[in-house]
Amino acid sequence: MGQRTRTLAQIFGFDGFKVEAFFEKPCGARIPYDVAPPLLRGMTLVLSVTRRWLARCLGCGGRCRRIKAYLCARRWADLTWAEHPVVIEYAPVRVKCGRCGATPVEMIAWAEPHQRQTRRLQQRLAVDVASMPIAHVAALHGLDWSTVRRAEDAALARWEQTRPAVPLRMAGLDEKYLGRRGKNRVEKFVTIVSNLATGEPIWMGPGRREETVARFFSSLTREQKAELVLVAMDMHEPFANAVRRDPDLAHAAVVHDPFHIMKRAGQAVDELRREVLFRAGPELRALGRGKRWLCLRAWVRLKDHERAQLAVLLRGNNTLAHGYQVKEHLRDVLKAPSGPEMAQGLRHILRRTARRDNVPMRKLHDSLRHHFDAIVALGEHRPPTGRIEAINNNWETLVRRGRGYRDLTRMLRRLRFMVVNPISTDGGLERFLALGVTPPYPVPIAA
Repeated sequence: MGQRTRTLAQIFGFDGFKVEAFFEKPCGARIPYDVAPPLLRGMTLVLSVTRRWLARCLGCGGRCRRIKAYLCARRWADLTWAEHPVVIEYAPVRVKCGRCGATPVEMIAWAEPHQRQTRRLQQRLAVDVASMPIAHVAALHGLDWSTVRRAEDAALARWEQTRPAVPLRMAGLDEKYLGRRGKNRVEKFVTIVSNLATGEPIWMGPGRREETVARFFSSLTREQKAELVLVAMDMHEPFANAVRRDPDLAHAAVVHDPFHIMKRAGQAVDELRREVLFRAGPELRALGRGKRWLCLRAWVRLKDHERAQLAVLLRGNNTLAHGYQVKEHLRDVLKAPSGPEMAQGLRHILRRTARRDNVPMRKLHDSLRHHFDAIVALGEHRPPTGRIEAINNNWETLVRRGRGYRDLTRMLRRLRFMVVNPISTDGGLERFLALGVTPPYPVPIAA
């Protein structure tokens, strides 16, 4: 092995293999000299590789001394070197394993079975797709769109297999409206189940009915259901019914998301505002015009001039002022440190909203009384329910970047990768990229 091939073997980076020869293959028109320097940008570098150590069984990983058949040479696309496409050429063998008795094709150090891209190229494509559309990544690397997609799926599947299993103790339920993207679907909504311990989605199914959630619970074993402590959700009744009607989940608490509780209170105040302004005179209607978001926003988040404008509006009508005070009181009650304190605060709010003549506040009263136990459970367990709504932002980001998705399974995989985001830290990025450079030959064995 000459100095050039020895250097290429070191750059190649896989122990047990050496670069026996290299040659250039035309892959396009050469750039004219008057346009750019005479670099071989239109050439593909082909590395012809041979094995130095014993072959290993693909099934059990054992060393195999017996060769059953010599196969034809195959090629794998690798990372570009100085903007030149690189192809690895190697003739694998079919081995006869003395440990398991199988006769598979030998284990390839740089690629998965039935793949024509190296692991490190697939990992690079997956990292690039995480920040740009697939079409842009395909144009950047000179690959087909479908090739980039398959490579990304293979890299994410390999990442999922190496992740440690996190037990499901706190589950989050939320639905997502597909909008115009789901006009050709029977179901206009999808239900997303997430693990609140990590914030990652773990299941996705079409529809938002009770049967949809029951289908997810049926995929869990009794041991997994026994570990489930609570299920956090919005105030959608079919979700709660799916939990309560499962006999294996009788111990699991149903917890309502405070975001949706305040959303229900905001709807009551907004309905009350419209009702008051509709019956008011022209002066109060002019004063309340454009003040909708001031009535819905929390008092602590308002600026001084906004508080002054809202105070003038509330002084003009006592009923609207009462509704706004109830909403802000409910916001403080939801921050109670314990369940008994939250229950005491809710009972006080129910007494303030029990009047029959105030229809919007009465609707809020009936809703809070119906979901009283699930709201009190929020103060007892305090799950990180904000992670449920955080998935919506990641969902919209993926849809805008990918111009929509038809495959919900692939959407779930990309959404999980985006939420966990292993490339956000140096350690996570090194662990993610290590899947493509770690050889399966830990101990050198002479052939």
